[in-house]
Amino acid sequence: MMGGFEELQKIQKDNSEMVMESISALSKGMQAVSNELSEYQKKSWKESSDAMSAVMGAGTLDKAFEAQNSYAKSSYENFVTEMTKLGEMYSEMAKDAYKPFSNIMPEAKK
Repeated sequence: MMGGFEELQKIQKDNSEMVMESISALSKGMQAVSNELSEYQKKSWKESSDAMSAVMGAGTLDKAFEAQNSYAKSSYENFVTEMTKLGEMYSEMAKDAYKPFSNIMPEAKK
């Protein structure tokens, strides 16, 4: 009877360790995503401010439209690039969070 209890305790300890490793990976991943979003926000805010200055300082209506169009294009490109990067970060975070469980669920690797 004691052998079964000790085995159960070992299984519970191993499972707890796997869960903690997974939570740690998720925590690190979310911190990295948060930092990335913060940097993107700062960059976006500066570019927006610079674009507003360029539009307001344009001498003609054509130059103002050109500055606004340039900002809109670069803003969209930066957004797509950032969302792609964040998607990759989330994917890596999910893989890292799964790693502790990969030994007990080998059929999920397929």
